[in-house]
Amino acid sequence: MTDTPRADSQDEDGPDLRTTAGRLADFRARAEEAGHAASAKALDKQRGKGKGTARARVEALLDEGSFTEMDAFTRHRSTAYGQEQHRPYGDGVVTGYGTVEGRTVAVFAHDYTVLGGSVGEVFGEKIVKVLDLAMKIGCPVVGIHDSGGSRIQEGVASLGITAEIFRRQVQASGVIPQISLVMGPCPGGAAYSPALSDFVVMVDQTSHLFLTGPDVIQTVTGEDVTLEELAGAQTHGTTSGLAHYVASDEEDALDYAKELLGHLPQNNLEDPPAYDEEPDTEIDEADEALDVLVPDAAGASYDIVEAVRAVVDEGDFLQVAEQFAPNVVVGLGRVEGRSVGVVANQPMHLAGTLDIDASEKAARFVRTCDAFNIPVLTLVDAPGFLPGTDQELGGMVRRGAKLLYAYAEATVPLVTVITRKAIGGAYDVMGSKHLGADVNLAWPTAQIAVTGAQGAASILHRRELAQVKADGGDVDAERARLVRDYEDTVATPYLAAERGYVDAVIAPSRTRVEVARALRHLRTKRVNRAPRKHGNIPL
Repeated sequence: MTDTPRADSQDEDGPDLRTTAGRLADFRARAEEAGHAASAKALDKQRGKGKGTARARVEALLDEGSFTEMDAFTRHRSTAYGQEQHRPYGDGVVTGYGTVEGRTVAVFAHDYTVLGGSVGEVFGEKIVKVLDLAMKIGCPVVGIHDSGGSRIQEGVASLGITAEIFRRQVQASGVIPQISLVMGPCPGGAAYSPALSDFVVMVDQTSHLFLTGPDVIQTVTGEDVTLEELAGAQTHGTTSGLAHYVASDEEDALDYAKELLGHLPQNNLEDPPAYDEEPDTEIDEADEALDVLVPDAAGASYDIVEAVRAVVDEGDFLQVAEQFAPNVVVGLGRVEGRSVGVVANQPMHLAGTLDIDASEKAARFVRTCDAFNIPVLTLVDAPGFLPGTDQELGGMVRRGAKLLYAYAEATVPLVTVITRKAIGGAYDVMGSKHLGADVNLAWPTAQIAVTGAQGAASILHRRELAQVKADGGDVDAERARLVRDYEDTVATPYLAAERGYVDAVIAPSRTRVEVARALRHLRTKRVNRAPRKHGNIPL
């Protein structure tokens, strides 16, 4: 590989550039060089870590033979620190466009084997260019991150173009889907690019995303932490919530990205892909299983995902951020061949209560669905917000308000099913009729109330219980009777139905049919809102 431009005329070794044949030969040599800019040593090191190359990743993502590369012959312009002696084609990033399942997708992939995939001025200009193209033609962008961070030799030019990338991503937010696949290191300011995306996928053991690394943390704060503990895929999948999916390997990550794209529209002016299916109104075994899903014991748990799979086509449900805040489940499925986003409380974790993480997870997902014209189905079984000083002092009110805001702001079809508990503020924020939900259903097992039956009995009948105790009676038995009375007369879906807060009380086995019917009729929903620059969500 040569690092200096070829002469414009014939020399001892090169082709005669004054002839067509010579110019074609020169072009082929340059194209070969651009396609193999990395050294053999760099390639061996990359593969030794179990990581693919930038072009291999792009080709694995896109339909075979569909990739059109852009700016393959670009080179950096820096002369600082002797950089003019090493100017590989492509400058460490592969950009272009192709198709996934026949639909256009723009793509950029950091090439760690060339200049460490570091972000320089020309590197950034290539990404800005492909983001601008995606906005012009209205197609999703997939970014594959494997970078050494900002190119130190280029100083402020590197910082400036990085911010230009961020600005383009913000402008594209809610207009075109953005998916980031982190397949290697993503340090420093470059970490904000995935964070600005709609979905982040990381690969277990090989992905690391952080602002400051372990060495800096050790020096500044004295904390001792490994790179994997600080910035690995499992950390971001379970603790920070930044990673929406932790892939077992690169192939798994690419497959997940393809599944996501299959549920998303090309842009915010289009609907997601639809596969029209004839309405199926026959109740099957999966439907009937819902009639016995909710346990008799009020505190017993069950898996809400079973209810989700009974409603979506073929039981096919793509969970998002499954490992983070598992007390709420979010993900994508199809109902009668059309994409639908699902938000559901999970009784198997923290009894389905809403806490800080669950509220933000659900709010983010609802806003994503709303941005890209995906209806939202909400399954409610929440006994309220998780109590505790850590929650209150950590901003539970503000964080919970984000979920409330997301539902109230949404204009896509909203269908809500209360399966069991909808207690206190959780009733309001989980897609209630009062926040603008279009169709609200409830199972006969639904309990809708300001507080739980135990708390209500203790508060409402405090004096009576005190008198029973004073008289030497059985306080526990009396409290149990009062709890049952509250559940039978107050915490019931029929009071909500009387007021029209619930449109219908249905047998659980009818859920799939009724949800499909509601979504079918809501396809033409239109909402006109007062003009404004933007709302002020409680961040």
